[in-house]
Amino acid sequence: MARQKVVGEGAEPPKKKFTRAKRDATSEPVESAPVLDPSPDTVEDAPLNALRPTSFDDYVGQREVLDSLKIAVQAARSRDEAVDHVLFNGPPGLGKTTLAHIISKEFGSKLTQTSGPTLERPLDMVGLLSNLEKGEVLFIDEIHRIPRAVEEYMYSAMEDFKVDFVTGKGTYSRTLTYRLAQFTLVGATTRAGMLSGPLRDRFGLTYHLDFYSPEELSQVVTRSAGILGVQINQEGSDEIARRSRGTPRIANRLLRRVRDYAQVNADGMITGKIATHALTSEGVDEMGLDRLDRLYLTTLADQYSGGPAGLNAIAATVNEDAQTLEDVVEPFLLKIGLIVRTPAGRKATQAGMDHSGVPSLISPGPQQASLL
Repeated sequence: MARQKVVGEGAEPPKKKFTRAKRDATSEPVESAPVLDPSPDTVEDAPLNALRPTSFDDYVGQREVLDSLKIAVQAARSRDEAVDHVLFNGPPGLGKTTLAHIISKEFGSKLTQTSGPTLERPLDMVGLLSNLEKGEVLFIDEIHRIPRAVEEYMYSAMEDFKVDFVTGKGTYSRTLTYRLAQFTLVGATTRAGMLSGPLRDRFGLTYHLDFYSPEELSQVVTRSAGILGVQINQEGSDEIARRSRGTPRIANRLLRRVRDYAQVNADGMITGKIATHALTSEGVDEMGLDRLDRLYLTTLADQYSGGPAGLNAIAATVNEDAQTLEDVVEPFLLKIGLIVRTPAGRKATQAGMDHSGVPSLISPGPQQASLL
């Protein structure tokens, strides 16, 4: 028979260690969960983060979104309340994470960053929420990938700033309510349709970020070149912007590649000619399509005669994941009108057939004779 350890009269029973948080006396302690990412402020000197705008005035593009956010932040700050919960949706690389950082800095609060796939258990979400301070911004990237069991704990947290959870089992179970400080949840998603209705309805501010114009991207390139200490003229900025697929992240990546090319093969000055040679050698054409984009387009135009063709069939032909094609390749091809989605599948437009270099098999048909 196993011996049981007896606690003496004068000794205190062992206690669980809980996270330290400033709460009122009625709050119940909640165990911590190691799901937090390091604060973005600790890596602010990293090359990529150095190019992030740090204020609304530095941010280029998305003017309607910025104007609405400025009003929301200013109003909340004047009332000494947390900013309403914000949801950003749109293709990757358009500045959703950057806007979350700007909201935090403009409001003068801390930012805690995590992502949907890391929140696997309800305890992860409870531990995360219990450590937030008043006015703090919680940024969840890929929020559509949060499990449904975890998502249910967010409803009361977002609406009433409290979390209800059950302890014990059977007749010894009881419901505990943990009061939370007022915080702002900023969610980012590339697939807004995958969010459940109850979660989406609890965001007071919802914005869709669209692709940038070449003029806006030219401003982004010029600003980033100044931060990196790169000499560039207007023609060079315009050429990089034109090939950046309407995405600031891609514009900054192409700028660094052109900078390397200019440093090795020229005097370091980026001109329109240097940018053209550098990006062509990188496999980026004049419309911003890379090798995978052109492979997708030529496969659809040549092997499937312009379509319609199913996404899985195209993915198997180009030996690429269907999800990658749908999330990375197709949005820009749809935006510039090279393909269309039909009930029967993907189909190349006339512009797409022309760009792929495959003659169109669609004939205009016989002309109808005039009656007069």
